[in-house]
Amino acid sequence: MSDRFHRMRDRYLSGEIPWDHPEPPPEIIALSQELPPGRALDLGCGTGRACIWLARAGWQVDGVDFVPEAIAIASERVQTAGVADRVRLFVADATNLAFLTGPYDLAIDVGCGHGFGEAELHAYLSEVHRLLRSGGLFAFFVHLRHRDQPEAETLKVSIEQSFLMEALRRYFTIEQFVPGETIVMGNRGPSAWIYLRRD
Repeated sequence: MSDRFHRMRDRYLSGEIPWDHPEPPPEIIALSQELPPGRALDLGCGTGRACIWLARAGWQVDGVDFVPEAIAIASERVQTAGVADRVRLFVADATNLAFLTGPYDLAIDVGCGHGFGEAELHAYLSEVHRLLRSGGLFAFFVHLRHRDQPEAETLKVSIEQSFLMEALRRYFTIEQFVPGETIVMGNRGPSAWIYLRRD
């Protein structure tokens, strides 16, 4: 197993999961209100907050996370929320989703893909491209860093922006890039929501 897996699993085992909020980000809430319900894929679903929100809005949702403890929490919360008939959860590596069959209307990633190296990123984007329907939307939240940026000025887990954008253009049309700044456990760094369309 990768160092990233062990770091993430340790977070869940210790209960130190600062991204575990009751509701998903406002951007996901907005999409749930703007788009007609369909099939959604939540990549790196964590404790299931976006899965539950989308399911309550009428979506059929599949959530994937490689940390078993995250999926265990998500499963319990999905049951408690009364949306188990609309949500399926899987312990899996997001770079290998051969067990899933599209098409999905929407894919979301709130902080999963920015931890990948080059080979993993391309495997991941290829899978998302395969699973999304033509015209489907991929909403991708990432922590970013710029080339030659000092590590002290970035969040611990981030991806180099120009490398990421070049990779994304190989698989999707970039519809919108919304830059921002994120603070995680006292650390501050650049981030963005990137909205991508499958041709």
